[in-house]
Amino acid sequence: MSKLKKALEKAKESREHDQQHINDKRSYPRAKDSVNSSQRECRPEINIRYSETKIKKIDDRVLKKGKVISLFHDLEKVDQIKTLRTQILNKLKEIGGNSFLITSANPYEGKTFTAINLGVSIAQELNRTVLLVDCDLKNHTNHHKNFGKDFFGTQMNEGLSNYLLEQAELQDLLINPGIERLVLLPAGRALPNSSEMLGSPRMETLVNDIKCRYPEDRILIFDSPSLLTSADPLVLARFVDGILLVVEEEKTTTEDLKTVMELLKDKPLIGTVMNKSISVAN
Repeated sequence: MSKLKKALEKAKESREHDQQHINDKRSYPRAKDSVNSSQRECRPEINIRYSETKIKKIDDRVLKKGKVISLFHDLEKVDQIKTLRTQILNKLKEIGGNSFLITSANPYEGKTFTAINLGVSIAQELNRTVLLVDCDLKNHTNHHKNFGKDFFGTQMNEGLSNYLLEQAELQDLLINPGIERLVLLPAGRALPNSSEMLGSPRMETLVNDIKCRYPEDRILIFDSPSLLTSADPLVLARFVDGILLVVEEEKTTTEDLKTVMELLKDKPLIGTVMNKSISVAN
């Protein structure tokens, strides 16, 4: 067993041992309570017309090249993604939530790959729809895959940032990539003050409105920046029901993992995914 796997197992045991203590702390109950609160106080704050979602059919060959592998059931790793899907949906049902954030310790460790393929896999369940939100509003240079260009083979220039800046209405930014029951909200242009914008009342209203509009059948997935390079995931954690952490075999260090677990100690961590090794820990 590698050092990273040992660290994951140790972190898992620690979470299980301290679960009662964590439940008494401030953040985790609030994440859970916010679901119930938002459902009780659900109001049509945003006039979202999903029937007007733009359809941008993307060729299967482009999707396969971009590693959107959940569409191709003959590929070996698809069953592993389905296993992850089952574990996540069971965990969301257990905590009474329908939204989760996907992050990693460092950039380029597989979080966006996981978010997209998990979203596609959940959308393949006939009683589910998925809204996949790209919340990575950072200005990237190297070692970063682009949500639209690299995975879907198309530029998605407008998105969440345009909505947060009140430059566009939400329904004008949503895209269906030709995959049934899957809707994408791209990131849009980079924002230098991304943490402030993602923590704004406008973002909170957006998340709460969509969560309570479809409390049972719609799953919300937020693909965020990495924890050790940005405060954005911790800001977004206030609005979601759970966090899924992606680590990469032979890349994420044990020290990185320890730091990340410390950052997430009061947050609703629902699981970890060992990318490149494809193992899942609840």
